[in-house]
Amino acid sequence: MSLLHDILSHIGFISITIACLFLSSENIYVEASENDAEGISKIGQGVGHIMNIYYCYSCGYRKVFEDYAGIIQQKYPEISVIGANYDPPGLNMYLSRSIGLGKMILIMCILSGVNIFAWLNKPQPAWWTWCLENKLYACMMMFFLANMIEGQLVSSGAFEISLNNIPLWSKLETGRIPQPPELFQMIDNTLQFSKTEIPTNFVQ
Repeated sequence: MSLLHDILSHIGFISITIACLFLSSENIYVEASENDAEGISKIGQGVGHIMNIYYCYSCGYRKVFEDYAGIIQQKYPEISVIGANYDPPGLNMYLSRSIGLGKMILIMCILSGVNIFAWLNKPQPAWWTWCLENKLYACMMMFFLANMIEGQLVSSGAFEISLNNIPLWSKLETGRIPQPPELFQMIDNTLQFSKTEIPTNFVQ
């Protein structure tokens, strides 16, 4: 029975470790893929216009960004579309990262059977004893609960669009994402304005 318990504990440890590494590396993958998209969008375009779209990744807006980037690139091939996650202002981002770090430390302590309260010269509470006796369930509960809190902290609902550093649209202010015809009209107006701003006395 003890051997079976050890085997199940090791299986649970490996499963949770893989899940943690996979989910933790998700944001890194997103940033890398966005950088690749940025490089691809600039190939053969030279110095053109740059559109930045900052969106709330935890809200599921990445698919919306990809759809909008596709139609914008198709209609305006001279525009390079760059997307990135919108970092909420204030302490939310730092608090979210702190919770993520604390989550990983606690999970590693539980899986290794370390009594962190002994280091603090405090009596071990009953809930920590339960965590050490039920490592797999405790780690899963802690992992998903912390992820839920992290998602709420960084969930901004943002979809902010700018062209050549000129703000075009803010979902934080309007409460909605623009319809493609609306966005096209704003892009046309901005590009037309940029043309009129070109100095006519430029020396060749």
